[in-house]
Amino acid sequence: MSTQIIAPVPGIFYRRPAPDKAPFVETGDAVEAGQTIGVIEIMKQFTEVRSESAGVLESFAVEDMGMVGPGDAIATIN
Repeated sequence: MSTQIIAPVPGIFYRRPAPDKAPFVETGDAVEAGQTIGVIEIMKQFTEVRSESAGVLESFAVEDMGMVGPGDAIATIN
C-alpha cells in the first residue's frame, strides 16, 4: 500500500542538506519511519520532511528546489 509524504509548510523543497552534499534519499531507497527525506525552506527557516512510515521510496512528486504548498504531496512510499 502506497503512502504519500505531505508538505507540512509552504516553501522550496530541497532533496539535499546542502548544495555540495548527497541527497537525503534516492528513488528506490529503503526508508524508515521518521527518516528525513528532504527539507522545506521558507524565509531562511528550514523544516525537515520526514517519512511517517517505513518502505521504499517509490517516487518524488516535486523536483529538487521545487515550490510546495502545505498539503502538497512530496513523495510516495510503497
